[in-house]
Amino acid sequence: DSIEFTGALHATLVKQVRLKNPSHKALMYNAVLVGRDADDFSLPKGNTVTIAPMKQASINVEFTIRFLHPAEAVLILISNKVDGIDGATLTFSMKSEVKHIDPVGIIKCKAPCYEL
Repeated sequence: DSIEFTGALHATLVKQVRLKNPSHKALMYNAVLVGRDADDFSLPKGNTVTIAPMKQASINVEFTIRFLHPAEAVLILISNKVDGIDGATLTFSMKSEVKHIDPVGIIKCKAPCYEL
């Protein structure tokens, strides 16, 4: 699956990855960010998520758009054994795109355009 972070330059965006547990036993996942721009992404609520039986839970991924070029990373969710059950390893491709640039401020000035 793919997660897209689109917004203005310097905007901080949070995406929520929702995980479902269809089994009758609890699942626990450790989240790892890897890839070229992994340092620009973060997991503000921590890198561990526990999903109760027959329930769902979510993990938040935060990203601040610092550059015009697209950022790329991969979110890997690795299952920890809980109650003797192992969940599947999940991977999500993450990409960013700058949609617009909001000016920090506008400065007006007058100057001659051309002088002999």
